[in-house]
Amino acid sequence: MRASHIEDYGYLADGRSGALVGRDGSVDWWCPARFDAPSVFARLLDDDGGHWSIRPAGEYDVQRHYLDDTLVLRTVFTTGDGSVSITDALALDRGRGHDIGRNPPCVLLRQVEGLSGRVPMVMSYAPRFEYGRVRAHLRWHGETLSASATGATLGMTATVPVDRHRTDASASFLVEAGQRETFSLAYSSTYHQPEPMPADVPAALSDTVEAWHSWAATHSYPGLYAPLVRRNVLILQGLTYQLGGPVVAAATTSVPVRPEGNDNYDYRYVWLRDFNLTLRALSIAACPVEAVRLFEWMAEAIGDVGLEPVPIMVGVEGERDLTERRLDALGGHIGSGPVLLGNDAWHQRQQDVLGKIVDAAWLLRNNLDPLSEDVRRLLRDLVEQAMNTWRLPDSGIWELRDDLRHHLTSKVGCWVTLDRAVRFGERLGSPAELERWATTRDEIRDAILRDGWNPRVGAFTGAFGIDQLDASALVLPLVGFLPATDWRMRATIDRVERDLTTDGLVRRWPHDSAGFVLCSFWLVQCLTLAGEWDRAATLFESIAGRANDLGLLAEQIDPRTGRQLGNFPQAFSHIGLISAAWRLTQAAIGQSGSTGTAG
Repeated sequence: MRASHIEDYGYLADGRSGALVGRDGSVDWWCPARFDAPSVFARLLDDDGGHWSIRPAGEYDVQRHYLDDTLVLRTVFTTGDGSVSITDALALDRGRGHDIGRNPPCVLLRQVEGLSGRVPMVMSYAPRFEYGRVRAHLRWHGETLSASATGATLGMTATVPVDRHRTDASASFLVEAGQRETFSLAYSSTYHQPEPMPADVPAALSDTVEAWHSWAATHSYPGLYAPLVRRNVLILQGLTYQLGGPVVAAATTSVPVRPEGNDNYDYRYVWLRDFNLTLRALSIAACPVEAVRLFEWMAEAIGDVGLEPVPIMVGVEGERDLTERRLDALGGHIGSGPVLLGNDAWHQRQQDVLGKIVDAAWLLRNNLDPLSEDVRRLLRDLVEQAMNTWRLPDSGIWELRDDLRHHLTSKVGCWVTLDRAVRFGERLGSPAELERWATTRDEIRDAILRDGWNPRVGAFTGAFGIDQLDASALVLPLVGFLPATDWRMRATIDRVERDLTTDGLVRRWPHDSAGFVLCSFWLVQCLTLAGEWDRAATLFESIAGRANDLGLLAEQIDPRTGRQLGNFPQAFSHIGLISAAWRLTQAAIGQSGSTGTAG
């Protein structure tokens, strides 16, 4: 098994899907139809899963970076014979500004340029359709090397001679200083789209850079760590399914979140439970256009929910059934299976999702004013759910697949639902309803303070009646439930720092084997709200510095080795960074407070 760690990858995106490119010039993950569609390259999860590699023939050193304000990747290989660069991108369409990625051509662009000397290069192309299950015969159609299987067609072009080997292809070529060679790979649906056309790679790369720049030019972030935040919101844009606006949790499936492996999940879906965090990050560092579009997509995806449980996650076009299944064709990332498609957490009850959606509406209240009848009905349904179900146990924010519990953050989510509903006032309910909502809100608050606080532990714990410390308690001041300076909250922060934190990385619970990046940024926000701004800034910079050389973050980081763990890039982690930077900005300009949305 080829051992490329997840942080060794760069990320490309086109508004429909994403691709991972290793430091060795190998494209090892691409699901071109959309984020959660079958792959054509999956060497990320198995040596035989398919890849497309271009690299020097001999030993080399690597440096790489994104072109400014883009997700166009430039990798420079330095060898004993000279140096070359490879520029990689998923082509964008002709849309500009807010419209980029609405109709991408589904073309992977690769351009090799000689920088010095004369460097021997090798290319290896091994498409494997439907997660490595199917090898297709390669055939020349004019200048295009074509492969079709499972309803998908790939067409590769190259300016160097390519040798076809039945289901694979290869090339060996020499690149001198000033020389340029180009490659393209176009995807299409075999039966519903025309045969993919060869791309003018230099022109398509230039157009793609221009498209990314047009998006960046319409967005600004006025706070601290501006270059870092701009890069992170660009990554969120790359995780956005642009046809509707939802942000997927990550671009991959089944990358283990534990150093020992085997704790694998498919994250190529949209978590409504994380909705307000995503929307807040977009509001901070992008602009209301993306945030409002995301809210409208969410409202349509949920539909007329009534008193039925709200889904915690859906597909990128709102699909509900994400039933999980095991894929035995792939052995797993660095041999750590299983590989899973789908995610059985889709049918869990998680009460905090109610508060995430109503809180998001409160954040966008000026943009949603006046409330449309559909949005008003949705919010009222969610309020009634919180009223009727807040006493029920659920699966909790960490999606545990064991016994249901009375999770702290779930009760807080119900409190947030009613708190924001009362703030909406008569835009949402009658005076009698507002009084009833306020009464239940206060009842939930009393229950949390009584049963969520554990005097034996000296902190808020993860669920009522248990002694296990849980970093999710850090959200209480972030949603305005308690100020960070409250003695109970201050004690909880101190316990999280003492018992769950190693080198600035916060574990979710004592037996969690790695630091959870989002929780670490929550700690930054709590310290900021507690007035410990210098400590918060130092911690922020330490966590942000653990991103890979391209600024990309997975879900967790092993404090022993510094290795990133989990699916990649992880939206949660980048959202946490953006929100923490903004919280530090608010403190710096004297506008911090203990109320607001979680993030």
